[in-house]
Amino acid sequence: MPAPRRFGPIPPEEMTSAAQAVADAILAGPRAMSTGLRGPFEALLRSPGLADPAQRLGAHIRFASSIPAHLNEMAILLTARRWSAQFEWHAHRELALAAGLDPEIADAIAVGSRPAMDADTASVFDFASALLTIGDVEDELFAGVEQRWGKQGAIDLIGAVGYYTLVSFILNVDRYPVPGGEAPLGPLRESRP
Repeated sequence: MPAPRRFGPIPPEEMTSAAQAVADAILAGPRAMSTGLRGPFEALLRSPGLADPAQRLGAHIRFASSIPAHLNEMAILLTARRWSAQFEWHAHRELALAAGLDPEIADAIAVGSRPAMDADTASVFDFASALLTIGDVEDELFAGVEQRWGKQGAIDLIGAVGYYTLVSFILNVDRYPVPGGEAPLGPLRESRP
């Protein structure tokens, strides 16, 4: 039996006016159809002052990044895999595939392997992987992203990995469940992406 959640949803009648304002902003934005108030927002609404800027940052990362959507979603998958954030992995795997990420790349990331990739994909993969491993990137990795998407692309990619690390931590601490009976991520092989 799974461990009980630590946060869970806030019943509407128990939401503060500040939490309700943030919830309304989320539901009026681009996430309304995809995630709504699920996932990290159930926990974040307990701190509306954190929830509001976090949801606005997340909206930029998901919907306005200079990194192509399928590669941005791959960076999110790498982050979810690094922290074994089950809900994040399952939600963003679907989004990544819908955006055009090769399913073999997602499958390789799921088990901690390096997939076969074209140069653009490898550039994002290596940059995000380095951030998740050492918290920095070598000059060559920075140049690979900068040459393709400029310094804005580098910042957007750093933002994606950082934001989804926060999301992973929130989901893991909350013990947010895997959606609809899907199998959870298994343990990683010795080498992490």
